[in-house]
Amino acid sequence: MSSQPLVAVLDYGSGNVHSAVKALAAAGADARLTSDRDLVLEADGLVVPGVGAFRAVMGSLKASRGDELIGRRLSGGRPVLGICVGMQVLFEHGVERGVDTAGMGEWPGAVTELDAPVLPHMGWNTVDAGEGSRLFRGIEDERFYFVHSYGAQKWLLDVQPPFPEPTLTWCTYGRPFLAAVENGPLSATQFHPEKSGDAGIRLLANWIDGLGGATL
Repeated sequence: MSSQPLVAVLDYGSGNVHSAVKALAAAGADARLTSDRDLVLEADGLVVPGVGAFRAVMGSLKASRGDELIGRRLSGGRPVLGICVGMQVLFEHGVERGVDTAGMGEWPGAVTELDAPVLPHMGWNTVDAGEGSRLFRGIEDERFYFVHSYGAQKWLLDVQPPFPEPTLTWCTYGRPFLAAVENGPLSATQFHPEKSGDAGIRLLANWIDGLGGATL
């Protein structure tokens, strides 16, 4: 029996997965890179990394049926954390260089090119953490590492009581875009916590703390 929550890192062909596994382990998780369907469904938490183009990431998710696994976890209230393009594909669609690609549709709206004079947005930036954020508890004033040219620049989900309002964290590069969302079991960050030093490890630890449970 381990007291560490079991976190599956979805292995569906995206890059940068090993650094995510290492960061999760440093944050206190029993982190495992896996494509095993049972493990992905039964883990205390699931992390969905993503680098590159929206269309390519969605194609890889569908080819591996990873989108189905994410949907099944969320329908059962099981925690999921998307990172970078792993956040973007949670929206209805993404528009890159004139190509409109359907996303997973967990949240309404589009991921579009940032309105900024220089792209990509690459490097460290501060965020405006949403009130009561669990992810950013104790690290509200820290900087996080971004590398992207696209993002969700509007939030369109209309939540009705008794469901709680999502916690939205914004960042400004040119104009504001969503840096993170906390919406029930589904959380996501546009930046890379695994590349964000101690602040990123603390953010992952905050997420892991909310998973609970011990695993065999």
